[in-house]
Amino acid sequence: MITELLCTAVALGLYWNTLDADFCYDDSRAIKTNQDLFPETPWTNIFYDDFWGTLLTHSGSHKSFRPLCTLSFRLNYTLHGLRPWGYHLLNVILHGIVTAIFTAFSRPLLGGGLWSLLAGLLFASHPIHTEAVAGGVGRADVGAALFFLLSLLCYGRHCELRQELYGACWGWMLGSLWCATASMLWKEQGVTVLAVSAVYDLFMFQRLRLRQALLLPLGKKKNMSVLLSLGILASWGVFLLLARLYWMGNKPPNFSNSDNPAADSPLFLTRTLTFFYLPAANAWLLLCPDQLSFDWSMDAVPLVKSLADWRNLHSVAFYGGFIFLSLFGLRGPTLKARETNGKAHITNGKSITNGNGYHAPDANHNTEQGPPKTTLNGSAGSHHCPPQRSLPPTENLVLFSLSILSLPFIPATNLFFYVGFVIAERVLYIPSMGLCLLVTAGVRTLYVRLRTRGCRPFLLSLYFGLIILNGLRTVQRNRDWSNEENLYKSGISVNPAKAWGNLGNVLKNQGKMAQAENAYRNALHYRGNMADMLYNLGLLLQENGRSAEALHYYKLAIGSRPTLASAYLNTGIILMNQGNLEEAKRTFLVCAEIPDENLKDPHTHKSSVTSCLYNLGKLLHEQGQQEEALSVYKEAVQKMPRQFAPHSLFNMMGEAYMRLNRLEEAAHWYRESLGAKPDHIPAHLTYGKLLSITGQTHEAEKYFLRAIHLDPTKGTCYMHYGKTPICLTIFQMSPIRNKTTTKIDRNFMASRNEAAEKQYERAASLRPDYPAALMNLGAILHLNGKLSEAEANYLRALQLKPDDVITQSNLRKLWNIMDKQGLRTKQRRDVFK
Repeated sequence: MITELLCTAVALGLYWNTLDADFCYDDSRAIKTNQDLFPETPWTNIFYDDFWGTLLTHSGSHKSFRPLCTLSFRLNYTLHGLRPWGYHLLNVILHGIVTAIFTAFSRPLLGGGLWSLLAGLLFASHPIHTEAVAGGVGRADVGAALFFLLSLLCYGRHCELRQELYGACWGWMLGSLWCATASMLWKEQGVTVLAVSAVYDLFMFQRLRLRQALLLPLGKKKNMSVLLSLGILASWGVFLLLARLYWMGNKPPNFSNSDNPAADSPLFLTRTLTFFYLPAANAWLLLCPDQLSFDWSMDAVPLVKSLADWRNLHSVAFYGGFIFLSLFGLRGPTLKARETNGKAHITNGKSITNGNGYHAPDANHNTEQGPPKTTLNGSAGSHHCPPQRSLPPTENLVLFSLSILSLPFIPATNLFFYVGFVIAERVLYIPSMGLCLLVTAGVRTLYVRLRTRGCRPFLLSLYFGLIILNGLRTVQRNRDWSNEENLYKSGISVNPAKAWGNLGNVLKNQGKMAQAENAYRNALHYRGNMADMLYNLGLLLQENGRSAEALHYYKLAIGSRPTLASAYLNTGIILMNQGNLEEAKRTFLVCAEIPDENLKDPHTHKSSVTSCLYNLGKLLHEQGQQEEALSVYKEAVQKMPRQFAPHSLFNMMGEAYMRLNRLEEAAHWYRESLGAKPDHIPAHLTYGKLLSITGQTHEAEKYFLRAIHLDPTKGTCYMHYGKTPICLTIFQMSPIRNKTTTKIDRNFMASRNEAAEKQYERAASLRPDYPAALMNLGAILHLNGKLSEAEANYLRALQLKPDDVITQSNLRKLWNIMDKQGLRTKQRRDVFK
């Protein structure tokens, strides 16, 4: 127990500083924006959606069905929302529990005491675990490992009681199957524990050689219980795999070229050599975790394209070593003396090895006799006490360690289906248990064979030195995972394209626009066809008022990925602002027709498509095509995902119905808009206007007053509905009112447009650098029919405030009128650049 507590303390201590970490990388999709975590989403959705919140049967789903992990995220969200510390705390606690159970599990395999301590410390400190423990989504691997070990422990207990207490032993079998299922529902690779359990039964508990294992079905009648256990394991594994295949729609997932470049290669030789090399690269990360990265996709691991590639030597060395160790384990204990841990149990007057001394072989290691049985009084096995067992021979332990190392990794090898990554460090969390057992078994063997004074202490000092180095590397790696900026900077040396791109997003969110632009350009320097980076650079340029450059990068992004709906959306908006209305319409229509199949994030895609339809409808609305606008708005409502904020869309539907004089339907959609967002100011104003028109003056006044209360600094009510007496009263109450504007707006409210125009000119001359004054002057000139002068003032206002939506909208309306009158100007082509 002290050994387990010590290893757990080390595990908790190494990761305790991660409690202050932010969400990083994949945490955004799996946690921050995953609708399945929110209380308003039925919790049963978790069993129909994948790990990222996408419907499992959707063609764009990654098919990662991990409901137990998602349920744990939902529990975190219920307790403390999106504060990261709680998510990290549970990850660290789970890692501590896994470390304790692994240490306890290794005790009967390695001999307890020093050796189980060393194995537990190596596991607790291994840097490859950082992504699984410090990253939020890594909880899937840690949770799967917990039930993986529990399933093994239950099966081991089943084996011990199989021939003693029939009923109880099958209870432990049920426990093992239940834990295996739970492990798979945390993460897919958990199902491999069933195969590991079979290896444990044959080569650890029965201690068979390969030939004996193959002849087991031909053995004596007492072997039937063993065969029954193995049959149940195999049957349950097949059932789980078939059930999971059915549940995810009987289709494998689809991944982009950047996720797994080798899978997309048309050359068989390239695919084969690369897939052979990747397990060797993963093994090297376990043996020497010096260079780690948050992402190994794209060109982080270049494809192995020819037999002359020197990395093929790595593959040969890896598979050669693996085969050698496998053959060493499969040959079983030999007739020669075997190493033990230096002690021997005396039973029945004979020495029986417990792993460290020498003893002559006996028939207890063959198939017919089964595992050795002894009791404290030397008689045959009792009915209710499990037998005392010696430590397994080194050969069997090596084989079992290799099974834990390799079998859970098989789903990531691309052997049965392509996966969505090249290397994923968190996938190595469970296989690292096999490595820890293997290394410790090897050191134990060397320790026994070393006879020279001082060699044994030196060997142990090397092992403890390795643990200390691993611990220091883990602490360093935890700092990388403390926030996204550190994480992405640490990955530049491994995956510069992805690291620079993600770093650009972080810098942009921090307001460091110049540095963010430089980061995006660095990313594109390494990989120029990354649609996401082209889009992000365009978005940054658009926000900085460089619309022409932004349009260029949006078009490049569309060329690189024709299904990138967000690029179409922003392209259409820029074209609208530039006055290229027909091209904007075509852009929005193309976006609306993009199918949402085989897309990485269908929710985001649907949101962008809905926004495109909204803008298309708004454009048609401004051109007076209300019926067409309504048709587009209705299509947008049908395609709208559940996370889309629909208040603006509903309000514009009300506006369209209002223009068609269908007031009841307009009122319905205004109310829908307010229901979706009760503080939506435009809906208050439009609904207030409708109420005023229908004679419900008192009710209208309430909505206008509510709009002013929500944002007292805006004169929007006055600007849009200045001819109503109510709005004059409201505007007089506004805190932005002053002596100059009071006189202006009284003239405007009384429809004295010419007088109001003079006062607006005076206000603009008093504050020539105030964009609102120029916009107001443009608006009154617009109303008075002085279109060229109105255009000039709108343009001056946009020079001072390029992103002002009201001015842009008024200018587009003005240009529509000027186009009809043949008054197109040269200034228009450059206004939104």
